[in-house]
Amino acid sequence: MKKIIVITTGGTIAMSENKDSQGVKPRDPKILESTLPMLSHYGDVHMEHLFNMPSPHITPHEMYRIAKEAQQYLDQPEVAGVVVTHGTDTLEETAYFLDLVINSKKPVVVTGAMRSLNELGADGPYNLVNAVRVAGDERAADFGTLVVFNDEIHPAKTVTKTHTSNVATFQSPALGPIGLITKKEIIFHRTLHREKLLPLHSPVHQVVLIKAAAGMDSSLIEWTIEKKVDGLVIEAFGQGNLPPAMLPGIQKALDRQIPIVLVSRCYNGVVQDTYEYEGGGKQLKEMGLIFSNGINGQKARIKLMLALQKSCDPRQLQSYFQI
Repeated sequence: MKKIIVITTGGTIAMSENKDSQGVKPRDPKILESTLPMLSHYGDVHMEHLFNMPSPHITPHEMYRIAKEAQQYLDQPEVAGVVVTHGTDTLEETAYFLDLVINSKKPVVVTGAMRSLNELGADGPYNLVNAVRVAGDERAADFGTLVVFNDEIHPAKTVTKTHTSNVATFQSPALGPIGLITKKEIIFHRTLHREKLLPLHSPVHQVVLIKAAAGMDSSLIEWTIEKKVDGLVIEAFGQGNLPPAMLPGIQKALDRQIPIVLVSRCYNGVVQDTYEYEGGGKQLKEMGLIFSNGINGQKARIKLMLALQKSCDPRQLQSYFQI
């Protein structure tokens, strides 16, 4: 049977609900070893407990630790794939981090749970079984990092958490899942093209994400400049437009060689230099903002952190943010 490594990092999948307080909290990470008898039907599964953290506590440094551990296992010829269990709040960011830095054609699958182990309808064990199945499937090779949840397979690049509590929370807006999992088989609808790999280093650059809203000015941008951040990601309106009052701060940041990546706060469509009015995408493009397509703000932040380890040149950075 194929050797699959499961790296546990915490999250709801390794938590339980206190019946008295009705609060959900972390448990012994080895609690997931109770699923090994089920997992053994689908591979020679070995479980490593890397750490046990709620996902809001995860930082890019922990993402680096997960990636480094996964890469070491994937480099072993006898290992067919790696599964990572993770809390759902920041799961999409960790999955995308792994997708950008892991250099292997072997499958990497991230999964978790929306309901803790002792809740009615706990989805963790079921998701974990399906993740192991996908990690052992040769057709998942060279797809990069995948997210398996609720019988669906999603690319790390497009998947996002869409509901606060529903077990079907992870979706890929516009494109949908790349595959489905049934009791008897795994069905892939389409193939994927890997993005340019970035260095597997612990990020050291500070990147701030700002969401645009009606009537905003430059105050937040001015604050980031004072904090000497290394980069900015701005979630703009529609096709990539901003309030005119934000422009002075943007220009000031650009004058200080702070790269700014522009994404849309819409979860469908792409940013374009279409509108020529003040604050429109055409003006922003001419000012030197980096237009990013296919990823949301939180993922653009992860990518910029990693890309800054390669270059600070706007033209080089733009090449990393093409579709």
